[in-house]
Amino acid sequence: MNLDKYNDCFIRTLGANRESLNENYNFNAVSDWDSLAHLSLIEELEKTFDISLEGDDIMHFGGYENGKVILEKYGISMLE
Repeated sequence: MNLDKYNDCFIRTLGANRESLNENYNFNAVSDWDSLAHLSLIEELEKTFDISLEGDDIMHFGGYENGKVILEKYGISMLE
């Protein structure tokens, strides 16, 4: 369930397709993932999971897989 919600955030804010969401989906590889899109993604994740990410986590949230690790710190498991 959380993984679906997580994926939906990327789909809504970055226009990703579900099949492309993997370890290669990151800030450097996705042309639409600019600084404005990054902030939109963070806002969408915070709203979806009812959390407030810390500044360091926002800055280091540079990839799909890395984002899962960061959300784990906030008690959001992708295995549920």
